[in-house]
Amino acid sequence: MLVDTHAHLDFPEMAQDLRSVLGRAEANGIGQIITIGISLASSKSAIALAADHANVFATVGIHPHGAFDLDEENCATIRTLARREKVAAIGEIGLDYYRDRQPRQIQRTCLRRQLEIASELRLPVVFHVRDAYDDFLQIVQEYTDSLVGGVMHCFSGTWETAEKCLDFGFYLSIPGTVTYPKAQIQQEVAMRAPLDRLLVETDAPFLAPVPHRGKVNEPSFVLHTAQKIAQLRRCGLEEVAGQTSRNAQRVFLLPAV
Repeated sequence: MLVDTHAHLDFPEMAQDLRSVLGRAEANGIGQIITIGISLASSKSAIALAADHANVFATVGIHPHGAFDLDEENCATIRTLARREKVAAIGEIGLDYYRDRQPRQIQRTCLRRQLEIASELRLPVVFHVRDAYDDFLQIVQEYTDSLVGGVMHCFSGTWETAEKCLDFGFYLSIPGTVTYPKAQIQQEVAMRAPLDRLLVETDAPFLAPVPHRGKVNEPSFVLHTAQKIAQLRRCGLEEVAGQTSRNAQRVFLLPAV
């Protein structure tokens, strides 16, 4: 069994034929899927999808691309959503200085306020970080004693950065880009990180792995990511699948299946 720890099942590419998408995932041994909230609206959609499908779980949060100065009313809304059944984490939240779609100070404030909610509710956090690791590490260090877990979504940093995240107790989630020939830095992380701290994800509908590169990604394709990690680590697919699934169940408190 595999767990796709990061997909956007509410996006049009998935939602228009969700039954088929979930059927292919089940046929390829994907036992559980976490669908990710990136706004208040998408967080509500994620919760609804989790309610409708036994092996789908949700997160709630404000993505840095949509960051805004959260007031008490919006923070209360996130808290209420986060308490709903089958909500596994706060996220995806973080900093994105590559796209810079929102002012950086707004991104940092939005991150801090959602970290406070995660700490208060004792929920793990799914982090989105791009070209912003220095500020991210400085901010999150203030919360590591109160956080119950963290996942570095679509981790693309160097091994040095990976070590710092591992020191904070976070998990590294490896996407389909690890299958790309030029992804040597990501491949190094997949090889060197302890297997009991790795997760696999699709980020569907984005970042489809080889041999589906350039196409719409979907949860069933996480199998190719796990196969690549097994190849890099010179171990069996069963070992990678088993351990990454246990890791996902541990950090997100998912039921064993």
